[in-house]
Amino acid sequence: MSLLGKKFPAPVAKPMAPFYIAGLVILYGVNSAATAMMASDEFKNDPRNPNAKTAKPADKH
Repeated sequence: MSLLGKKFPAPVAKPMAPFYIAGLVILYGVNSAATAMMASDEFKNDPRNPNAKTAKPADKH
């Protein structure tokens, strides 16, 4: 006996393919927008920006 129950031969990947593709397109767009914002003049010197050109203060423990 299987712990997952009876297996049904229902297709999963084929009908869901448009949603997977749309998700990848959205993720690509969000990544492109975030990268463009990090390189913009408005956020270039923000200390939260990982690409900031300012010197980071020393971490004291």
